[in-house]
Amino acid sequence: MTEHLVINEEGSLDTTPEKYPAALRIPALIFSYLFHPLFIIGWVVLYLLYQNNHVFLGVDPETRIIYFLRVFGTSIFLPIVTVLLLKGLGFIQSIQLPTQKDRIIPYVACITFFFWTYYVSKQLGDPTELRAFLLSAFVASCASLIINNYMKVSMHALGVGGMVAFFVLLVFANKLDDVFSLLAAVLIAGVTCSSRLIVSDHKPVEIYTGIITGIVIQLAAWMIVH
Repeated sequence: MTEHLVINEEGSLDTTPEKYPAALRIPALIFSYLFHPLFIIGWVVLYLLYQNNHVFLGVDPETRIIYFLRVFGTSIFLPIVTVLLLKGLGFIQSIQLPTQKDRIIPYVACITFFFWTYYVSKQLGDPTELRAFLLSAFVASCASLIINNYMKVSMHALGVGGMVAFFVLLVFANKLDDVFSLLAAVLIAGVTCSSRLIVSDHKPVEIYTGIITGIVIQLAAWMIVH
């Protein structure tokens, strides 16, 4: 059995036996990066732009690219740059943000960037579905900062929980082309949460809290925008 190095809240390394073989840990790690909370924003927006036939109906290809680049710039690119700068300057231990302390500044940065993304989207009159999703990202970052005082809630679980709720809401709004998109979202959520249990030191309660919080926030954001 191999050993696993974990950075605890005191900033020291804990050596604990690995619970899962590499055959599970490697795919879980890949999935964790592929469906990082920031990337989930990008995947959902890409789906709305290029796979959904209702939300952006009649929008030309050039304008769709502008939509995506606008969201990508402030909700994905800038947060990533911020984390890399924090790591380079020594303000955080790792870009994986292993401790609650490491997450404080990135949360504040995301709150700022996500609010700006939503505000611009609202001012430009983007489709209500997109605005609802972007609002949920902003509120989720605020909630994460608050919950971070009490536990290291799983940001991955919070993101996929909101994603599943968003697709369910699209179903009730008759804005989903087929049920396979919803099933794919549920599958991604399940695999992502399982991956976090395999490759991170998250406790099950931190995963469940993230899922429930993400769902509730997306429902609230949808009702506010609509």
